[in-house]
Amino acid sequence: MKEKLLNLLNNSYSPYSTFKVAAILVTKDGQEFKGVNVENASYGATICAERSAFVSAISNGYKPKDFETLYVMCDSPKISTCCFICRQVIIEMMEKDKKIICMSNKGETKEYIVSDFCPYPFDEEDLNI
Repeated sequence: MKEKLLNLLNNSYSPYSTFKVAAILVTKDGQEFKGVNVENASYGATICAERSAFVSAISNGYKPKDFETLYVMCDSPKISTCCFICRQVIIEMMEKDKKIICMSNKGETKEYIVSDFCPYPFDEEDLNI
């Protein structure tokens, strides 16, 4: 997965931050959906790599809870984690026992499960009053 993510970093469009991010979302049936960060001069219109991968999977017919593992790599020797907007999407799209694997561009990894990564979710249960 490391080489796939390293190659995918080249697709990032990050002229403002110059912080490239790549993600590969693996479904329960083994399909892979790729995402990269795509920035915009209006920063609020920027999309993160993780959300890009989820949007691609959903656009191709997958549904929430169809996902097994999310791999994320930043173009940095330091392991970085997902932003909180992405964590909100992760908590809604993945089951709480599924894996998120964050990597540095050197291949170092840190593995999480969704429930540890997002310990205080705001989800559908909060909307059922």
